[in-house]
Amino acid sequence: MSGTNRYPHVFRPLDLGFTQLKNRILMGSMHTGLEEAPDGFPRMAAYYAERARGGVGMIITGGIPPNVEGGIGSKLSTPEEAAQHRLITEAVHAADPSVKIVMQILHTGPLAGTPACVAPSPVKSRIGRYTPNELDDAGIEKQIADFANCAALAKGAGYDGVEIIGSAGYLLSTFLVRKTNLRTDRWGGPWENRMRFPVEVVRRVREAVGPDFILIFRISAMDMLDGGLAWDEVVSLAQAIEAAGANIISTHFCWHEAPVPTIATMVPRAAFAGVTGRLRRHLKVPMITSNRINMPQVAEDVLARGDADLVSMARPMLADPELVNKAAQGREDEINTCIGCNQACLDHTFGGHQQVSCLVNPRACNETRLKYLPVASPKRLAVIGAGPAGLAFATVAAQRGHRVTLIDAAAEIGGQFNLAKRIPGKEEFHETLRYFRTMIARLGITLRLNTRADAAALKAEGFDEVIVATGIAPRRPDIPGITHPKVVPYIDAILGRKTIGRRVAIMGAGGIGFDVAELVTHEGTSAAVDIDVFAREWGIDFQNHPRGGVTGVQPVVARADREVILMQRKADALGKNLGRTTGWTHRMVLNRRGVQMVGGVEYLKIDDAGLHVRVNGEPKLFAVDTVIVCAGQTPLRTLYDELQAAGVSAHLVGGAYEAAELDAKRAIDQASRLAAAV
Repeated sequence: MSGTNRYPHVFRPLDLGFTQLKNRILMGSMHTGLEEAPDGFPRMAAYYAERARGGVGMIITGGIPPNVEGGIGSKLSTPEEAAQHRLITEAVHAADPSVKIVMQILHTGPLAGTPACVAPSPVKSRIGRYTPNELDDAGIEKQIADFANCAALAKGAGYDGVEIIGSAGYLLSTFLVRKTNLRTDRWGGPWENRMRFPVEVVRRVREAVGPDFILIFRISAMDMLDGGLAWDEVVSLAQAIEAAGANIISTHFCWHEAPVPTIATMVPRAAFAGVTGRLRRHLKVPMITSNRINMPQVAEDVLARGDADLVSMARPMLADPELVNKAAQGREDEINTCIGCNQACLDHTFGGHQQVSCLVNPRACNETRLKYLPVASPKRLAVIGAGPAGLAFATVAAQRGHRVTLIDAAAEIGGQFNLAKRIPGKEEFHETLRYFRTMIARLGITLRLNTRADAAALKAEGFDEVIVATGIAPRRPDIPGITHPKVVPYIDAILGRKTIGRRVAIMGAGGIGFDVAELVTHEGTSAAVDIDVFAREWGIDFQNHPRGGVTGVQPVVARADREVILMQRKADALGKNLGRTTGWTHRMVLNRRGVQMVGGVEYLKIDDAGLHVRVNGEPKLFAVDTVIVCAGQTPLRTLYDELQAAGVSAHLVGGAYEAAELDAKRAIDQASRLAAAV
């Protein structure tokens, strides 16, 4: 069955009167870091053009401030700046004239990262660097005029529309919420005054751009904030925005400082789409929903239920720019699915303005620099190890035309991903392995499983080059009692090879230590696959929609009947080096399950009594039944050394190259770049 028949709602055009969207999937806004790069505009042009060729109906760019106080970096406030944007609009329209390109106007308000930042009141955000400057009447008028000017310049630069973001703790949303708007004039106080600013911005923008121009407003439909917007406020704001001239309203579901995950992999697919559906019944204009919609069937189901008119996919378009084309052609199994890890995208954005990319697709935002070009002279290549690095190298090299043989001692592909997929909240890793299994077959890669590679045999087969992606071995600490029966390596714990007792000590609090703690304390259905469980665990009330959508009571977290102590040698706070946008969620879950976290630990010995340590110099016994060792890794390089000695051309990638901390992002990027160069 063709994709257009399988997904009838996805591939139905949307008529806006003056223009038409060819389908119901759009690429949502995502700041890339290219906006501030010296060569950013040519690179953004290539990045967006590739997504236009990939089949989306509409693209919304990363956020562009309307003035200097709206955010550091690239802005749009002058004709000279508008001229740069023509590179983007012309590239997209050349790639596919039917694709609409919309520029997001992003005024970050108190999150601007500059002392010039502004807000309705001088209330510092918990995640902001500066206390914002309070706007006076003239300042408010300037901001409104700057929005209108920015939109008019965007139209002149060839954009088909603009999106105004009125959510997430940025400027417009801070006018709406009482805790950030302390004013008593006509811009504050009662609800009618607090919503005046965003409504006036929309009205003035529509006036500036005329009727035949897409105007999208992104609303906080459920801001996950204690004291946030009530449901009747959300509805009345949306209706006022519609009346002021918006063609489309897009729903957003968080403030950046809200203590509820909304886009991490632990969030169920399309968890918030029902909120959009409820709001949709109060409006006449089309509505966009978003958040954890990463496959065409999820989008089809959302649209078929009537929860939205359009579905936004931002990170999924980083992972696979061809997603929509593949869906239309019935090639869903070839989609390189976004797993919601945030490691190369949002962690980069919020970790110091690094350039964005994608863990499963390193070409994202590197289209002009990382090219998988066909080879003139194919080579015979052996790839040893079918973990993330080996899989990435094999598929990219085969895509370019090399003849690839992939060898692994295990009975299935995946390496460390086969451990990750077993952790509650990381179920999406199954999708990545499905993608690689499909591509191995599609690309004609010779796969040899249950096969241990041998240097002499590889040399005898006459491969032109051998890529060693043999991964890592867990490090075993050199302490007395490390072979005691109660000691369990983390691989055995994750695979269920050993019985885990009721009292557990976990040695090592890196990413693996946190994953193991999640696994052994988890009870019942994973919240990542059940919206009701997710809502209970994070205190969300989808049915009654209290202020902010949060209940305000202690969330209900199911937990296994275990006492768990997670520990590390460093005296730092545990989890300090986890992902910036997801680490806090892991710490919060484990805290709610009563996991004890101990730093500054010196491991002394393990015996029948338990784990003997010093904590900050003081002797202590943890009387545990099980000690799970997550104490780092060492690279497996023996085969590489043997190949070198035998005179075989060989390369190291992934954990075999560097095993300091398991890092699939680095492994896939390194392997893909090597495959592009061979």
